[in-house]
Order: sequence, then C-alpha cells, then structure tokens
Amino acid sequence: MIGQASSALRRGCFITFEGPDGSGKTTQIARLAERLKTRGIPVVTTREPGGSPGADAIRHIVLSGAAEGLGVETEALLFAAARYDHIRTVIAPALERGAFVLCDRFLDSTRAYQGSAPGLDRAFLEELEAATTAEAQPDLTVILDLPTEISLRRMAERSRTDSKDRFEKDGFAVHEARREAFLAIAAAEPDRCVVIEAVGTLDDVSGRIERAVLVRLGDEIDRAARAGTEATV
Repeated sequence: MIGQASSALRRGCFITFEGPDGSGKTTQIARLAERLKTRGIPVVTTREPGGSPGADAIRHIVLSGAAEGLGVETEALLFAAARYDHIRTVIAPALERGAFVLCDRFLDSTRAYQGSAPGLDRAFLEELEAATTAEAQPDLTVILDLPTEISLRRMAERSRTDSKDRFEKDGFAVHEARREAFLAIAAAEPDRCVVIEAVGTLDDVSGRIERAVLVRLGDEIDRAARAGTEATV
C-alpha cells in the first residue's frame, strides 16, 4: 500500500480525487469506478464534504455560506468533523470489506481551500488531520489540474442551472491560489499524488487517469480482481 498509515487489517484501496472546481472529478470518478467494476472489484464512490448523514448535514452548513462569517478556522473544524464521521461510517468499513473507495475531495481540499486562506496556521490544519484521518490515508491521490480561466468558465456554464456554492463564487486570484496549492501538494508528496491534465475530451482525461492508476496500483488491482473472481467461483 502507498498510504503511510495503512492498517495491516485493511484489504481495500483508497483513491482520492482533488483539483479545482470544474475539473471534472465527479465524472471521472464514475468512469474509473465502472472500469474497476468490470474487473470484478467492489467499488464505493463517495464525496466530501458529505458522504454520510452526519457529514451531509455539515455540508449544507458550509456550502450554503452559513459558516463563512465564523472564520476560516471554524470552517476547517466543520470539515474535520464531517471527515471524521465520513471515515468512521463509510470509508473505513468499506476498506475493511476489501472495496476500492473513490472519494471526490478529501484532506487535500482542506489544505488547498482553507490552507490557502490568509492567516490560517498550518500547524492547526496538521493537528486536525492527525485527529481525523489516521484510519484512512489515501493510497493514491489523483489531482486533476485545470487552468483557472477554464475552471471559471466551466463554473459559469454550470451556474446557469445550478447556483454557485460558498467557494465557487470566489474570484480569479483565490481560485488560482487553490490551484497552485494543489500543485504544491503534489510536488511535496509525489509518492502519493499524481497530476492529470484535465483539458481534453472525457475519453482523453479518463485514459490518462486509468494509465496512472494502473502504474501506481496495478498490483493492488490485480489482487482485488483475483479475489473477486475467486469469490464468485
């Protein structure tokens, strides 16, 4: 396992997807999930903030902007509380069952979104991470990279039918800082992270992701596929 805190009892694999708003994470997670399922691998797809009843309640509070006036530290605490419940009730049990868990955003989004805000102490975020994610460290993090101008254009197109959330409404400079934060995370943790260019057709991007996943986790995929085949014999 690539994840540093992987338990000896854990049999599944944890892949997180990160990146700027509009980078196509949700679509690409669904595509990768289907490819893994065709190999007989059990897959659980989930998201943050949210993913469990308790975390979904916190998601509404944060994305609606209700907590914005309380400060970035309070937002980070709310995300940490949601993540702890999500791990405890969804992610860790799925990994113990041997499933591949694909999660739309995880700890790196807190690092990029709250961590790039002025005045937030990095040590504060590190303490939150240590307290909430010990049971579920990603084996692989796929960072979908997208130029900020394209990200903003995609969000504008999407807002014609869906209203912008608390973070999507921010301006170019803030979104650019988040993109740079994701790239800095990838550069600092190359064993865990892989950066995928999110420009191109859906097939182009999903092909890049699948090749990267096979390079990084091919042995785990083969093991899980064999286990799935044996379970059906």
